[in-house]
Amino acid sequence: MKKLLVLFIVLSLFGCANDAFKGELLGSLNRPNWYHVMPYGVVYVPSGTLHIGPSDQDVNSALLTRSKSISVAGFYMDETEITNNEYRQFVNWVKDSIAHHLIGDDHLVEDANGNEMINWRKQIQWDDEEVKDALEDMYYPESERFWGCRVIDPHILVYEYSYIDYRDASKNELRRRDGLPIKTRSELIKTKKIDVYPDTLVWIRDFTYSYNEPMTRHYFWHPAYDNYPVVGIDWHQAHAFTIWRTKFMNDWREKLYELPIDNFRLPNEFEWEYASRGGQALNPFPWGGPYLRNAKGCILANFKPGRGNYPDDGGLYTVKATSYWPNDFGLYNMSGNVAEWTADAFEENTLSFQHDLNGSYTYDAKIEDDPTLKRKSIRGGSWKDISYQLQNGTRSFEYADTAKSYIGFRCVMSFLGRSINDEY
Repeated sequence: MKKLLVLFIVLSLFGCANDAFKGELLGSLNRPNWYHVMPYGVVYVPSGTLHIGPSDQDVNSALLTRSKSISVAGFYMDETEITNNEYRQFVNWVKDSIAHHLIGDDHLVEDANGNEMINWRKQIQWDDEEVKDALEDMYYPESERFWGCRVIDPHILVYEYSYIDYRDASKNELRRRDGLPIKTRSELIKTKKIDVYPDTLVWIRDFTYSYNEPMTRHYFWHPAYDNYPVVGIDWHQAHAFTIWRTKFMNDWREKLYELPIDNFRLPNEFEWEYASRGGQALNPFPWGGPYLRNAKGCILANFKPGRGNYPDDGGLYTVKATSYWPNDFGLYNMSGNVAEWTADAFEENTLSFQHDLNGSYTYDAKIEDDPTLKRKSIRGGSWKDISYQLQNGTRSFEYADTAKSYIGFRCVMSFLGRSINDEY
């Protein structure tokens, strides 16, 4: 009798569930609603075709840019380079998270899955004597203090993150065919630790016999430079910022029971050039060209004019991230101000073998790798470069573990769907 009763209940439930479909193929029911999410401070770059190629004479005769047609999927892009104040939010988040863990007690709670997490509603009382004792390891020891100031040691500010190596995961099918062991999920989850504080000494190290100490002392933390592009960031720090930014937004959306967004990331070279051209296929600069001044004689970007008249464009070093006119996509300073990291590894002949559909060339170099494998593409030219570096099609590189006073970055996020103009 018990077995018959259980069977009757199961059949009844199955029948009720099927009644909703009425015998039709309707797909899974009760799916969550999705709407386009445009994060603050970004612009939408629609899908399109990019005709890459040299915009002018190849002054280096390096043949780094070849003519090719590339299709690019739509994406969101930061309208400006990441500023000092925006990056400082990341640094402060890391600082506060370390402090919460050191204090412990009610500064840490468990989530629904039993994982330890930070109680962000609990304020850190930095001036409390007990809190000072708990956080003493975050500060320079007394023997290393300058004028007796109690200052946090920036080497303590380390961000740890995990990610899934999808490229390695995609090789499991090949391993199976070849009779090799298939990697487990735990083997595909990688963890990294990154120092997040910018290298402020780049202003001195990058220039010999040049007095730039005021920039080292003030550029990152002083309010005067809040809206200037962050520099002194190597490629690994820029990438870590995109990971944090994604999690920071998705944690908030989870509290609101909203679906997660796609990942923030660095743009690949094709996305960067496509966005920089602003829909003007063959023009050498984001504003069109071929000239660097408008009809009134005003310089249109922050670079090194003439033989070195740095202030002629309005800025001796970097300028505010919203300076000059944006291009037709609404993006500021795609040329000049600071060069920008891209996601791609740099090879001279990349364009000869990259796919013409969302082409990208990535490589996660190991410490023991040859230095040439640690090169990352940078684009756009900077405040200290000549005009050739500002051209949309000019390619250059820097080593991923190297920070400079003239390299910053901005983020992109892939658009989920066909077009932002679709009607639902």
